[in-house]
Amino acid sequence: MKNLTDIMKQAKALQSKMEGLQSELEALEVEGTAGGGLVRVAMTGKGQVKRVAIAPELMKADEREILEDLIVAASNDAKSKTEKLAAEKMKDLTGGLPMPPGFGL
Repeated sequence: MKNLTDIMKQAKALQSKMEGLQSELEALEVEGTAGGGLVRVAMTGKGQVKRVAIAPELMKADEREILEDLIVAASNDAKSKTEKLAAEKMKDLTGGLPMPPGFGL
């Protein structure tokens, strides 16, 4: 039973580290851009949009659709960066071992 006790201790330690990583990701901020930086979206490491910045020259009524597309592109850029960051941190935490379903961030 000593092995089972050791495994349970390791699992509890990993759970504690994962909770810390979740907090760390929530505090991180990533910026996605589109249109050569004309649209910027700031997002937390957990994917929550915090800010949207739009260059004044895009604020023209006849360019509304372009602006909408750029906001979507910047949001997707930021989301992609957060997912990559979370995957890197998870890999560091688990030593590259695959995690079972339900253990993701």
